[in-house]
Parts: sequence; structure tokens; C-alpha cells
Amino acid sequence: MRTQVAIVGAGPAGLLLSHLLDEAGIESVIVETRSREYVEARIRAGILEQSTVDLLHTAGLGERLDSEGDFHRGIYLNWPGERHHLDFVDLVGRGVTVYGQTELTKDLGRARQASGQRILYEVTDTAVHDVATEQPFVTFVGPDGQAGRIDAEVVVGCDGSFGPSRAAIPDPATWERTYAYSWLGILADVAPSTDELIYAWHPDGFALHSMRSATVSRLYLQVPTGTDITEWSDDRIWDALATRLGHGQDGWTLTPGPVTEKSVLPMRSFVQQPMRYGRLFLAGDAAHIVPPTGAKGLNLAVADVALLAPALAALLRDKEPALADAYSETALRRVWRCTHFSWWMTTMLHTSDDPFDAQLQLSQLRWVASSGAGAAGLAENYAGLPIGY
Repeated sequence: MRTQVAIVGAGPAGLLLSHLLDEAGIESVIVETRSREYVEARIRAGILEQSTVDLLHTAGLGERLDSEGDFHRGIYLNWPGERHHLDFVDLVGRGVTVYGQTELTKDLGRARQASGQRILYEVTDTAVHDVATEQPFVTFVGPDGQAGRIDAEVVVGCDGSFGPSRAAIPDPATWERTYAYSWLGILADVAPSTDELIYAWHPDGFALHSMRSATVSRLYLQVPTGTDITEWSDDRIWDALATRLGHGQDGWTLTPGPVTEKSVLPMRSFVQQPMRYGRLFLAGDAAHIVPPTGAKGLNLAVADVALLAPALAALLRDKEPALADAYSETALRRVWRCTHFSWWMTTMLHTSDDPFDAQLQLSQLRWVASSGAGAAGLAENYAGLPIGY
């Protein structure tokens, strides 16, 4: 096969990139290791920044988002004896929208299918070649066992942390931090017990009450890294959530329900640069990972793609390389800002065995909740900076 852009990975970043390229008149082919059903069922992020929502609307992808997404003005910050609401709209003029990554991936998949986008699912042995030349290509083995090759002008790696694209950049600079705790996350078939997300600091560990819809709740507990999920029964999880989230405080109650999914998510930060080498470009988790506390992972991938699509259109259609040449540096400014914010939220809310750290965290939480400047700083970063920041 021959195309202008070969995209490795059919998650939200790859699908959205192909959509935006198509709008600009640029052809692409996508290869994906997993099945379409698997990709669309992966439980991932659920908070969309305002800039992400605006981009999806501009791209004609906002119809179901409008009808099923849940706009939130802010979040609650909670610690024993206190709960404070931060209203992002009042603070910085924008909020966030709760809309599961699974639903966004379905929207993107349907839009690409309707346009005739070529996506090859369930391929193996994917590799990228000759990216330092102007004739890069991608090889793979199809689900039928036949070898395949895509010749392209550009290759884009949207294949996450463990795909082949990241490894194809020689001698990159990397930064990484692994946290000493993980999240135990559940999906439950029960209406949320809160109208907006609750971020809770507690001596027993962090907890988060999120949601996916009016009937499905998403909740998390801080647990030690290496936790065996079989040691956590549903009753134990709900009891810990009730304690950490403040069940009974000021009349608020947590309503438990049937747990339909349970997993442990390690926490780490990772950044690799540059995000471009020759005719290979990286986007999303292929270049950076953030802990989910700041709700930045999916939004960072969208921001990457929003920069990359016009850069590739200018490069391939107009033979203008300036935006492509600036892509890595421009994208990394936002990546590092979001990496810092995610680290800041994570270290402010997750407890350790150090009582000194606990007092610092509580002092910081009180400052954010009582200071207009502190609250606005959190709100500005959480609700999202403009694309191209």
C-alpha cells in the first residue's frame, strides 16, 4: 500500500489525526495491534478539557458529546471534616465535560468508517523503517498471516508506551518518575453520589469519586504498588471509599452498587523528546505519560494531534516545513506544563508514611481552597490551557 501518512495506533489520537488530515485533504492508513472491539472497550479517561470539546465540535464530532456528555463547572476538594467546591467557570471562565474515552473512541471510529478510512486491525510484528529518509515505511503481519507494507511520506506513532514508534527514535532524552502507589479503580452500576468529581485527601490514602454517566460511577482508591486485587473484596472497597470520601459528613452519603470492573493502575510520569525524528512524529502516550490525577492524558493526546494535523498538511500539501519543524518544541511546552500539574495534584493528594508531608499537603489544600489565586491556578490547569500553549 502507498499513502501520504501511515499512522500506527487506532486509539483516540490516531483516529482523530486521520480525521483531521482527511479534512485537510491528506490521505492516511492506520494499523492497530488490537481488534476494534478491544480498542473501543478500553476503560480510560473520562474528563475532556474545554479546548478538547471545542476541537471536537469544530471537527464535526460533537453531536453525541452534546447529548450524552455531562458539563461540570468544577470539582470538590475534600479532607477529613472539610469539603470545598472550586467553580472553574467562576474562576477562569470554562469548565470540563465528563465523557468516557470509550465513547469518544466509538464516535471517532464511526466517523472514520463512514468516510472510508482504511484501518487494519489485529496486525502483529509492526515496525517502522527508514524514518530518517523521505521514503519511510511500515511493515506488519496481517490477521491472515500475510506480510504487509505501507509506503508513506510520513509515519506517525500513536501507539502508546510500548509500541514500536517510540523505540525508533535513536538516543532520545527521557525523564521518568515512578510513584510508590497505584490506583485501585472500579466501575459500578450505580448513580453517582455526587454532582461533580470529589478529590479526597485522607490519612488512609487518596480517593476519587468520578462518573461515566447518570447510571455508572467510576471510583478510585490509593493502594500500594504491587497490590493484589484479589485481596480487595467489593465490600472492602466500598468501606474504604466511604471512609476516605467522607460518608456522613454534612449529610453526604456514598451509595454503593454492583461492581462491574476492577483493576489496579500503576502511577508514573514519563516524557521523551524530541517528539519528531526525520519523517517520524510521535503523539500521545508514545511520547509522554502522566498520572491520571490531573485528567490530562487524553487531553494531551488531542492537543498533540491538533498541532500535528495542520503541520503535516502544510508539509505534504503546501511543501511548507515550518510547522512540522516546530512541532516537537511546541508540543513539549504543553506536555511539561501538564506533567507538572499532574505531579502537583498527585503529590498534594496522595499520602505517605511521613507525617511532615501530611501537614504540608493539608496546608496546600487549605491554601487552594481559601485563596482565589490558588484556586484559579488549579482551575486554569484542570479546565485546560489553549491548544498551542
